Amino acid sequence: MTIEKKKLPAILGGLPSVTLSHDVSNKWPLLTDDDENGVLQIMRDGNISTHPIIRELEKVYAELTGQSYSLAHNNGTSALLAAFHSIGLKPGDEVLVPSATFWASILPMLWVGAVPVFCESESERMGIDPIDLEKKITPRTRAIVVVHLWGLPSKMTEIFDIAKKYDLKIIEDASHTHGAYWRDRPCGSLGDISIFSLQGDKLAPAGEGGILLCNKYEYYEKAVCLGDITRIIELQTPARRFAATSYGIKTRIAPISAAIGCNQLKNLNDHNKQRGQNIKYLSNKLEKLGFHTFLPPDHIKRVYFEYLIRYDETKYPLPIGLLAEALSKEGCQVAAPRYPLVHQQPFFTEGIFKDILRLPPECQLPEYETCSLPFTETANNSLLKLPSFPGPDNGILEQYAHAFEKVMKYSYEIVDRINESN
Repeated sequence: MTIEKKKLPAILGGLPSVTLSHDVSNKWPLLTDDDENGVLQIMRDGNISTHPIIRELEKVYAELTGQSYSLAHNNGTSALLAAFHSIGLKPGDEVLVPSATFWASILPMLWVGAVPVFCESESERMGIDPIDLEKKITPRTRAIVVVHLWGLPSKMTEIFDIAKKYDLKIIEDASHTHGAYWRDRPCGSLGDISIFSLQGDKLAPAGEGGILLCNKYEYYEKAVCLGDITRIIELQTPARRFAATSYGIKTRIAPISAAIGCNQLKNLNDHNKQRGQNIKYLSNKLEKLGFHTFLPPDHIKRVYFEYLIRYDETKYPLPIGLLAEALSKEGCQVAAPRYPLVHQQPFFTEGIFKDILRLPPECQLPEYETCSLPFTETANNSLLKLPSFPGPDNGILEQYAHAFEKVMKYSYEIVDRINESN
């Protein structure tokens, strides 16, 4: 009886496949004595607002990406606000954006009067679709937001060509791609302005923090004036005259966060290597079952901020909801994608965005309540989020593979049993 139960999926009365603890393989962030000592050193030094560790953090990110200018922020959202401000967006200017992303990739632009125009995701990497974004360019379009979703760099060849053709700026949200490369170029160097988030779930976390990177002094200067009042006096331009006031926002990172961020970046390669090994091992198992695991093309070195897979319901009788239920009963941790699609959120569909945007009536705004992105909406409903397995494998990966194999093998029986019970 026990042998038979091991063969059956748990949803059909069998024994769960995943019996090992998730704690070992899924603990994150991995904080060490170095992180603790770095924080204690800031406290011992006594400078808990403008400590030189902030400059050190900026230096290592500039070195990581090869960018000339680096400015630390209190979070990635603030860095994005500075980016939208620094490229000179004016009220009514349009920015092409993906919907499959965290809201911070988009909403800060409203505070400078810019209007987001939502675009489809492409199927291979779920980044912004170059074909759809080109269709949505108008005389008011000024920029493109590129998000490398889950650690997989977007289709930059096409995006670069479009940006050049229409004279558009690129804001690169590289928050998911610490350590990723596109055609031997590091993510964080692919935009006119690039940003990283250092929030606690990220691949090089600081607790809270953000980094703005660029090669144009003009952009750096504007970002400094917007949010780092202590740095304005150092500017080598007439903008130094704003040193007494800044532009009214304070976005400087806390030194304690910067200390953690510096130490975590030292371990980035090792941490990414561990995640990559774990996920590639499981991905190879799942690909054989018909799942699309977003393995990168040869010219890309991806990383794994998150691990999502695509399920094709045309290949199996199981609806994705029933698949998730069956896997959960096996002991797997499965969920829908972390980010709900931004264009479907009440902030846009109920017109709340107008309270922030405050454009004059003559400015034509998108009708977000009727915005439809058919492919993105369908694709988002075909995704399952699995753990990103940042820690050492204690055998749990093989158990996950076995769980998927059992559920897919008995997929017809699972559907029949559910139909009978209904």
